[in-house]
Amino acid sequence: MNGKGKILQPVRTIEIYQKPPSPKNFLAGEIIFEKGDSGDLVYGIIEGEVEISVQGKVIETIKKGDVFGQSALVQPEHKRASTARAKTNCLIAFVDKEHFLFAVQQTPSFALQILRSYSNRVHILRQTILDI
Repeated sequence: MNGKGKILQPVRTIEIYQKPPSPKNFLAGEIIFEKGDSGDLVYGIIEGEVEISVQGKVIETIKKGDVFGQSALVQPEHKRASTARAKTNCLIAFVDKEHFLFAVQQTPSFALQILRSYSNRVHILRQTILDI
């Protein structure tokens, strides 16, 4: 929680635990990571929008305040399952695995928000697949 008793947005927690050179600017169209890349960072969108795609098909667009890339940290092979590309010019904060795990341990509300975000994305993906 912050000083006013409100729960911080996940991206704000990432900003707190980030280390230089975070945050980073990405231009519209720039690849943030590609499927198969080693996944050792979690990202939080401070400004802009990011498209997540699999096999060249955009499966979701995530926006300011969203966190992404966390699944590669918890998978045994630590490989990216999708490609992330800046849809617009973006300012993105990021943390490494060590700082992400520290944030999860020190900020239980952050862990719950990450789980909620991931669950919401799975739900949306399921709905998209059913609508096809």
